[in-house]
Amino acid sequence: MTITRRHVVALGAALSLSLAAACGSSGNGGSSGNSDSGAAKPAAVSDADLRNALNTGGTLTVWAWEPTLKQVAADFQAKYPKVKVNLVNAGTGNDQYTALQNAVKAGSGVPDVAQVEYYALPQFALAKSLTDLSGFGAGKLDGTFTPGPWAAVHSGDGVYGLPMDSGPMALFYNKEVFDKHGIQVPTTWEEYVAAAEKLHKADPKAYITSDTGDAGFTTSMIWQAGGKPFTVKGTDVRIDFSDPGTQKFTATWQKLIDGKLLSPVSGWSDAWYKGLSNGTIATLVIGAWMPANLESGVRAASGKWRVAPMPQWEAGGKATAENGGSSLALPEASTNKNLAYAFIKYASVEEGAQARIDGGAFPATTAHLKDPAFLNKKFPYFGGQEVNQVLAESAGEVVGGWSYVPFQVYANSIFNDTVGKAYTSPTTLQDGLKAWQDASIKYGQEQGFTIQQ
Repeated sequence: MTITRRHVVALGAALSLSLAAACGSSGNGGSSGNSDSGAAKPAAVSDADLRNALNTGGTLTVWAWEPTLKQVAADFQAKYPKVKVNLVNAGTGNDQYTALQNAVKAGSGVPDVAQVEYYALPQFALAKSLTDLSGFGAGKLDGTFTPGPWAAVHSGDGVYGLPMDSGPMALFYNKEVFDKHGIQVPTTWEEYVAAAEKLHKADPKAYITSDTGDAGFTTSMIWQAGGKPFTVKGTDVRIDFSDPGTQKFTATWQKLIDGKLLSPVSGWSDAWYKGLSNGTIATLVIGAWMPANLESGVRAASGKWRVAPMPQWEAGGKATAENGGSSLALPEASTNKNLAYAFIKYASVEEGAQARIDGGAFPATTAHLKDPAFLNKKFPYFGGQEVNQVLAESAGEVVGGWSYVPFQVYANSIFNDTVGKAYTSPTTLQDGLKAWQDASIKYGQEQGFTIQQ
């Protein structure tokens, strides 16, 4: 589904009131992360309490668009026959977030469980719309998940979701196209630019990749380069795209833009799928959840694609970033939290995690990433390659210390109005990022944040 700017801006407006209220009530400048350090600790819920909730049963409403949860819900109900799970697709991504915030504001119709992407989680946590899961013992799961997703569900001292999947990045490439033109798989971004030049010179209809401006991709690339443009401490936020990591990315990517070496086809469009199928788009630098999308959406290219480690900013480096991924969270207004937590634990840590992997999801759990059956799985689509070995290695190499701003959903909605101009006008990427920075700062200040730059 294509998410329009209108949907995202609507969400930004919907969250404005609750964000401002949260900012106004959080007076602790010394708090860490996004939460109020003076907040009361959530009441403890024991394993016995969770077992009692499962034995008592009840109905859970789960808002999620991720397809593998259908099997998880069915298995959960079979194991706990007194529980009924109503799985509702309230929209993908921002459409669901808008519906969720509307329900929270109205005080009715709020689900017991909601799928929330990592980049959006801080915005809901700060607005106090989500339950801190520390009281359920979520902190004891430290080490259960890979570092990137586990860090992403934290806000201050609280845990506001359980990681459902992850998106460590890798290079997906069309081996047939590379072989035809004698192109070696790039191991550095410098080699990637050289490959782009060689490919487009050999076939003017072919491009190394497509990019018309995407906030998630851009921030992930900056993340891998060691950039930290966003820092958050309570309601004190710093936004600064002049850091060395950001400049590494912009200097390299600007060469591709200036050389007209990027396909002008928008991601996830029909033309994009066609380009991936016919070889005119030769690579994707994207999250580990991509294999299932290629298998279902680019069937004609089966056997042609392969997966390699993400190109590095320095030769011999081992650094990656996350791109995408979601958590399962409990809205604060949920009236059946014990049962809801039992469900998200089942789906993310227990038997449900394996069911999702079997359905094509990429795990966030360290145990599954080390499982020989997972690592040694051969993918016919990728010519029999054991793709998960590359992706699991990437998961362990995600650069630490990354943060999103607590109004990232809104910030992403204005990306094309700022950074996007670098793809269609003389504006440079670095200038576009400065415009994004300025617009985001203005919005954050309007919501009551203390913004530094």
